Amino acid sequence: MSDDKLVSHVSDELFWDPKVDNEAIAVSADEGTVTLRGTVGSFREKREAKKAAERVFGVKSVKNNLQVRLMSEAKRDDADIRGDVLQALMLDSLVPSTVDAKVQDGFVTLTGSAEWQYQRDEAEYIAGNVVGIFEVDDKIELKNPRPNAGDVKDSIKDAFKRNARIDADDLSVRTSNGTVTIEGVVSSWAEHDEAVDAAWSAPGVTDVNDEILVAY
Repeated sequence: MSDDKLVSHVSDELFWDPKVDNEAIAVSADEGTVTLRGTVGSFREKREAKKAAERVFGVKSVKNNLQVRLMSEAKRDDADIRGDVLQALMLDSLVPSTVDAKVQDGFVTLTGSAEWQYQRDEAEYIAGNVVGIFEVDDKIELKNPRPNAGDVKDSIKDAFKRNARIDADDLSVRTSNGTVTIEGVVSSWAEHDEAVDAAWSAPGVTDVNDEILVAY
């Protein structure tokens, strides 16, 4: 697909998504890499715009350079934002009580610890929905026992084979001190995300080095 056609399709997808106001978003493409520039009204909208672009066939990667520009009525004190973030985290049963949040000039930093990556992802997602924030920086540490590296590798490969959305033969896995490296080629961002999620689900994984290429 040509870059011009890719830009057109991504722009159409942004227009189609009711969660995104595409009026102030500029789209460019270079050999399948899409860049989003401009302004949006919330951090959640910035996140949704990236997801919308990744859904488009032919997109290999997305550089999300969108800036959050809040309307005057949406601007809030850091203390109020932090209170709402902490309240939202507390009410979510997937987020452990060991997670904390700091706010400075509308930028949220998540700290503390968790046992699983899905708990970090949930905390980041929940915090990102709070009105008045510009960005979320996830610095939550993963703390869990590290099993044998061979066991981790085998369990991830088995998870790939069980997942109907993943072509396990096209992916390789390496492990070292809790870090998993995935290499290979997938045919869509959906398959890419499934593979990364499967790797994070293995016990003892503290980091995933994503070297997967999305090719069409």
